Amino acid sequence: MAGYRIDRVSEDIKREITAVIRELKDPRVMDKLITVVRVEVSSDASYAKVYISALEGIETAKTAVKGLKSATGLIRHEVGKRLHLRKTPELSFVADDSIEHGINIARIMDDLRED
Repeated sequence: MAGYRIDRVSEDIKREITAVIRELKDPRVMDKLITVVRVEVSSDASYAKVYISALEGIETAKTAVKGLKSATGLIRHEVGKRLHLRKTPELSFVADDSIEHGINIARIMDDLRED
């Protein structure tokens, strides 16, 4: 599969997973400020690794990932139904601390501006 197609499928999956997460009723996922940072789809589109980050930190992201792992079947079904893919990739969720890291960098930059 061409690289641009994988990139397009990754972005489509990211968009749809974000929409499905907003509809979940799991308390580990609901009421949390979680974000799908990026989706890496394998070259044959059979696997997708979904990176999840939370504004509150890595521990909140890990809790959300546990909830998402329990709802993987539902999320995969919804993504396949919404995108009409020939083969819906198997999803694996990974906690990521990129938002927390970005906030720390912004805080450091603000401190430098004040000095």
